[in-house]
Amino acid sequence: MESKVSILIVEDEGIVALALEDTLQLEGYQVCGIADNGKEALRIVAKETIDLVLLDIQLKGDWDGIETARRLTALKEIPFIYLTAFSDDETLERAKETTPAAYLIKPYQPRNLLIAIDLALHNFAFHKSSAVPVVSISGNGCASEITEKEPVLCFNDAIFIKQNYKFIKVSLNDIYYLEAENNHTHIITKDKNFIVRHPLNVVMDKFNRQYFIRVHRSYAINMDHLDTFNNHSIFLKDHEIPLGRNYKEEFLQRFDFL
Repeated sequence: MESKVSILIVEDEGIVALALEDTLQLEGYQVCGIADNGKEALRIVAKETIDLVLLDIQLKGDWDGIETARRLTALKEIPFIYLTAFSDDETLERAKETTPAAYLIKPYQPRNLLIAIDLALHNFAFHKSSAVPVVSISGNGCASEITEKEPVLCFNDAIFIKQNYKFIKVSLNDIYYLEAENNHTHIITKDKNFIVRHPLNVVMDKFNRQYFIRVHRSYAINMDHLDTFNNHSIFLKDHEIPLGRNYKEEFLQRFDFL
């Protein structure tokens, strides 16, 4: 299952914040919250899983947007974009010290905002993890045409796959298993089959090992989806995966025996 990219809006003008929320939701993003001051923004970031913050510089309360950005990034490493009416040299110099992903001057064009979000997610995830080129993205469970230029970006417990000019977030926990095919790897979720142009061992190195374990020379499974198994096979919902003799001991070590 795909989960939407989660965005926090930090904006002190309610009408502007609601209009921004409408724009993002129409484009398929999830707005996880709206804050009009830095302390509320910090509370939301501490509590929620957030992929990106849109941040005004003029805010209510003791902190302006730049001070809020400093505190947010000290709490979590997270990309943010300034949306502001300020374009004076002093503000720009202060803003640059916080290393924003982008700085957009109000009034901004929705298209420019979407491009900035796309680039912010791409650059941040690419910085966090080496990219894995996508060979094929399937919308109906089948492989389709090869797309060598687009990356799969790994960050925390999710991957971001670019599809239709924006990044789609797929939680690692929603992936059932990985299947090797020559130098490619299938990433199987409930609804889709993604194919990346890297061997299974390389993909495994990129993914969080908390979720995945190699059970066969051609397969790795997500233990969270394990239903039953026997000496030769593992069953994940409707999927039967072979259990290789050389991988059985490591597989069984994942269990606590009474």
